[in-house]
Amino acid sequence: MNETNYTEIIKDQTKRVLWSINNVIDCISDEYWNKNYCEMPLWKHIYHTLHSLDKWYINPRNYLEPSFHIKDLNNLDIKTDKVLSRNELKHYFRSIEKRINQYLNSLTDDILLTKPKNCEWTRFTLIFAQHRHLHSHMGIIIGFIIAETGLWSRVLGLEDEIPTGEYNLYFY
Repeated sequence: MNETNYTEIIKDQTKRVLWSINNVIDCISDEYWNKNYCEMPLWKHIYHTLHSLDKWYINPRNYLEPSFHIKDLNNLDIKTDKVLSRNELKHYFRSIEKRINQYLNSLTDDILLTKPKNCEWTRFTLIFAQHRHLHSHMGIIIGFIIAETGLWSRVLGLEDEIPTGEYNLYFY
């Protein structure tokens, strides 16, 4: 990674956080996928986190809801009748990951502090705010996993190699 290039740092850190989100989702067993935590099912905590990433990472003012979305499905304060499956959320995650990677490939340092069309925040602000939001909610979700399993979901630090092939889902 070239640490004199801001977009290279953002790409690296985003790749690490996306890997970590995917791993955290994989750590959730079917037995507590629908279990309530803070009065909402665990899958809804995941959807809230992914929906925010999808909407706010690139440009919240130029955003289309996913086809399966219904009003308040992403809202952790409002119960909904709709339930999302692991497959639906994994598919949604992969679509977000693809879109973000395409966006990052077009991002350059000289436009990082400019605002996307019709948006009041700079690209850098949006990205940085989503990293903050992601880690807040991932910490909460990891806490739920620890409460159920006694195991801490593996996440990637700055020095960690990104695993390829088989790896352990948890820290030991």
